[in-house]
Formats: sequence, C-alpha cells, structure tokens
Amino acid sequence: MVGMAESPPPQIDSTVPHSARVWNYFLGGKDNYPVDREMGDEYQRLFPEIIDIARTDRAFLGRAVRHLAGEAGVRQFLDIGTGLPTMDNTHEVAQRAVPASRIVYVDNDPLVLAHAQALLTSSAEGACDYIHADLRDPEAILAAAAGTLDLDRPVAVMLLGILHFLPDFDEARGIVARLLDAVPPGSHLALTHATFDLGDQSAAEANADAQDAWNERATETLTPRTRDQVLRFFDGLDLLEPGLVSMSRWRPEAQPWGEPAEVSGFCGVGRKP
Repeated sequence: MVGMAESPPPQIDSTVPHSARVWNYFLGGKDNYPVDREMGDEYQRLFPEIIDIARTDRAFLGRAVRHLAGEAGVRQFLDIGTGLPTMDNTHEVAQRAVPASRIVYVDNDPLVLAHAQALLTSSAEGACDYIHADLRDPEAILAAAAGTLDLDRPVAVMLLGILHFLPDFDEARGIVARLLDAVPPGSHLALTHATFDLGDQSAAEANADAQDAWNERATETLTPRTRDQVLRFFDGLDLLEPGLVSMSRWRPEAQPWGEPAEVSGFCGVGRKP
C-alpha cells in the first residue's frame, strides 16, 4: 500500500535556510538551495564536528530500526521530522528486516513533500505514507497516521533531531507524552537531541557559536538540552541499554580500534511498559 495524506501544495521558501535541507547538505545530498549550502558552510566553519554528528545520527537510525524491527518485534513506525530521502530511510531498514512493516513519515518542509514519492517506495507486503504536518500538532499527526498504522498495536515513535527545534521544554515534553499516550504498551520511543553536555569546553563553545549563527538566520531555532532534560522525554518508559548516550555509542558495531569517539548529541530508545 502506498498513499499520501491530502493537503494543499505548500510553497517552498528558498530564501531562508531550512533544517531538513541543510541536513541533506551535511549528508552529501543535492536537495538543497544556495541559502542552505551557505548556512551549512558557515555552521561547518564554526563547528566542523557537525558533519560527524549528521552521519552518526543517520547511523543511529539504522541501528535503532534494525533492533526495533528485528529484535523487539515492532512492525509499525511513526517517523516525525524525517527530512529528505537519503540512503537507508526508516522504511528501507525496517522492511529489509520485516517486509510487512508499516511506516508513516511526517515532515513540514515542502521540499520533503515534493520528494515524498521516493519515500513511498514500500515493499508489496508493507505500507508507507507521508503526512505534511508539524510536530506541534500531534493530534493531526495521530489522526492522519491512523489511516496507515493500527494505533492499538505497538508503534515505534521516531523523533530524531527534531525536539531541539521546540524551544519550550514543557511544550516538547507534552508533545512526546501525547504521542506516547496514543500508542499501546510495547511501543517504543527513539530520539536524538542536540546538547552541549558532551565533548570538551572548546567544542561546546564552537557548537554554541555555530548554533547562534543558525538561530540568527533560520526560522526554526535550535535549543540544545542537558542530559537531565533529555532523560525527561523518557519519563514512564523503560530505557533500553546502554541508556542515554552519545549517538555514536548506542550499540555500535564492533570495530578493531575500540569504542567510537563521542559526538555532541544524545540518543536513546525507550519501551512503553
């Protein structure tokens, strides 16, 4: 099954950098505009580690989805803030493990909508859908997602690199709680989040300078959070091992040179009991 939630075609604003397009640029993609590349170059000049963060975030997605589909038995994924298609999107990883997996993508960038057909190449056994919606409207997301997902069965809610675009912490926590309230026990939350808590002081200062430059130009401002704050998103959940860690250190593949270096972003996966 392949479908798309209907909505009026939104307009693409190519005069202001957008997080999905800048992230696409960091990952080596071509679905971006000069304003996005300019902002990305400035961010990278101030904080070169951002490229490692982008790649590590993507790698965490693959490891988390492989665990959820292959070991945890989750067959449904609600990926909010999915961004532009790249290699190993959520549905590709999930359906490689379990072809009958069902995935709903959610994003508010019109360019993602324009590329939604690439996201919607589902296996014959499974299903994919794309919803043009904003995280700040969880009720609309849940109502539309119910057309593809059975919300009476476990769902993996994916919030990778999106909660830090909500400046109000209480609002962000409330949205996460509402999404998790709508899914049954056995559901999971997977998230990544920007922070200044990881890395040395000079890296944190460079990261802060880059985020200040971003916040001066972009419509969606970045708000990094502390470890304790990010942990609050998992209230009421059983946090899977190894807990809340740097994105590079969540169940990394074995490598001969030891544990990977930390990057300045937290990640975690929690199960709803």
